[in-house]
Amino acid sequence: MARRASLLIIVAVVVAAVVAVVVIDAFSPSPGPSSAGRPPSPAPQVITTVNPAEAPTPPAEGAYFGAWVGPDVFTQANEIHAVDSLQQQLGRKLSIVHTYLKWRAPFPTPSDMTFLSQGSMLLISWAGTATQQIISGADDGWIRTRARQIKALDRPVFLEWRWEMDRPNLRSQVRSGSDYVAAWDHIRAIFTAVGVQNAAWVWCPTAQGFSDGQAAAFYPGDNEVDWVCADAYPQYGSYASFASTVDPFLSWASHHDKPVMIGEFGVPESYGGLQRAQWLRAAQQAVLADRQIKALLYFDANPAGQGPERSYSLGGDAAAWSAFRSMAEQPYFNPARRR
Repeated sequence: MARRASLLIIVAVVVAAVVAVVVIDAFSPSPGPSSAGRPPSPAPQVITTVNPAEAPTPPAEGAYFGAWVGPDVFTQANEIHAVDSLQQQLGRKLSIVHTYLKWRAPFPTPSDMTFLSQGSMLLISWAGTATQQIISGADDGWIRTRARQIKALDRPVFLEWRWEMDRPNLRSQVRSGSDYVAAWDHIRAIFTAVGVQNAAWVWCPTAQGFSDGQAAAFYPGDNEVDWVCADAYPQYGSYASFASTVDPFLSWASHHDKPVMIGEFGVPESYGGLQRAQWLRAAQQAVLADRQIKALLYFDANPAGQGPERSYSLGGDAAAWSAFRSMAEQPYFNPARRR
């Protein structure tokens, strides 16, 4: 009761505050072998580096199912409505709701607290400043403030700092792999000093970064990461399956005793018609075939100015939506949380 009262107090305070606009940084059947031919992988022997009694831990069986649900016009009310609408159509709550948090944006927001209140976990994608700024110590006070905010939630959350750090267009901010790792370690040390034990640290480059060999240079190491992750989108142009997109990452992850998250994935509108539904059904089979994967989150949005090749919303596509709902209905994707 004390925890619930505390949560309600936080909700009241946040709703009374000025609402901040969250800006996206753009961007059960029996398991069989993956389409890439790799045999099913056993569940990993998970090593956690924070208190597993408070941070999210992987389910013993199955995988958490979640999404980012992007409204056409972002407001807090619209974001809550978008997630509610998706959940009503699925007939279930999302295990994880994905949110995006700029470096100094107010937190938690009313939508964050709404999603926590319904029993979902948050995947917080946090970014917005240069690694050199962090390493210098200039933002230590702000990092401590953010750590206290996350600790005060008193709820298990996933935290991924500067996701997709291997993207070439982020090089001026991220700089090198060694700079990224130094900044990650600096932030984690401050969170540890503040006593944050309810956040699981998720490292999440692009799936493409494992095909071109760029991602591994940014890995902070097994002792600094709780979940390994990749954002998996088919490359622009010709058709590519989910399995072929994620296979290099999953092969890399098989050498690390960490639960795996697919932090974002989506099937482009450009595939069209029944091909999108087929892609999603094949994605489901690929996840069932690799028991490393303990969380799967869809990116249900159309980023502005990207065109159909980079648009992933399932709204208006009856066949694709049916395949997505079928995935969500699988008991495998609605496991009990371990606490």
